[in-house]
Amino acid sequence: MNSQRALRVLHVTYDMRIGGTEQVILNLVTGSDSNVFSHSIFCIEEPLGPWGERLRSDGITISSVNRRDGLDLGVIKTLRKTLRECKTDIVHCHQYTPWVYGALAALGTGVKVIFTEHGRFYPDAASPKRRFINPLLQKMTNQITAISQATKQALAKYEYVNEGAIEVVYNGIHGLEADGKAAQALREKLGIPLDAPVLGSIARLDPIKNHDMMLRAFRRILDKQPNSWMLLVGDGETRDAINRLCAELQISERVIMPGYVERPATWLDAMDIYLLSSFSEGTSMTLLEALSLGKPCVVTNVGGNPEVILDGKTGLVVASNDEEAFSAACLTLINSTDKRQTMREAARQDFEARFHASIMQHGYSAFYESICLHGDIGQNLN
Repeated sequence: MNSQRALRVLHVTYDMRIGGTEQVILNLVTGSDSNVFSHSIFCIEEPLGPWGERLRSDGITISSVNRRDGLDLGVIKTLRKTLRECKTDIVHCHQYTPWVYGALAALGTGVKVIFTEHGRFYPDAASPKRRFINPLLQKMTNQITAISQATKQALAKYEYVNEGAIEVVYNGIHGLEADGKAAQALREKLGIPLDAPVLGSIARLDPIKNHDMMLRAFRRILDKQPNSWMLLVGDGETRDAINRLCAELQISERVIMPGYVERPATWLDAMDIYLLSSFSEGTSMTLLEALSLGKPCVVTNVGGNPEVILDGKTGLVVASNDEEAFSAACLTLINSTDKRQTMREAARQDFEARFHASIMQHGYSAFYESICLHGDIGQNLN
């Protein structure tokens, strides 16, 4: 791109706490060539969050407001002022509500608008009000992206956005580095025999993650493979209910729940098989981390899961909320060392080919440059 200065990109998001959307922004901001792109962040909610504080301490410009319920016109005014003061070229809106504020603030300023849908609520539902509003927002927007084909289809079905206008850019991360010695030491510390099959998951403890089904499946697994163990890393509102279910199923001795772990890579590396039993997913970051470590995965056939996991190649994909199928898939992998090894190699290769942070960075960078080269609002959405 022929430019005398770096393109100025302002990311508009809820906040910069720890989560998938925030990790995408973090990787975009820290992974860019500063000679080509200059990134800043505008949060419509407070507190800022740990990743936001980290980026601010590293010199990234971050503004934040605490929006009121309903459409807060003060946020639009403040954001519009920020766009002008920073001489912003592109406002990149992450999630629906930031899109509303970003598109309205940019209206008439000449600032280009990108909207990225990172995930959907569950259960998904259409809104009559949005049937009117969203086509107008689309006309104010230069490019719309989604993090998976499933998210793209939901955006078209429930948000009345022209499906042909939506491009898919998969989430990307920097792969984790395996540390076999650390993983072995963790197993020993937890009292897990080194030859025992270890299944596990890293996720917030939330009803949408459907840990109940996972644990009922694990009960079936223990009946066939009594030396198996499970690691459930994370915390959340269903923790007490999960503990009660473990007691009811008589599996408490084999389910280890350390709570929230700030750097869970060693816990993930200690797992032989990674599990994701959600009712709904966009593109799970921990699933990508599991692939980067070469972990065979068993996932439910929802959202972006079947796009990330190639069924029979990098893992197994089963019907949602089916404990029998889920346990059978896990046992298939537990009982076949050769299959797990083949999937390990395929998982690492597929991660590098499709989900590395540099690939995501390239995808968004191409859109940034394209919409700045190709003029009018809505041109890329026809």
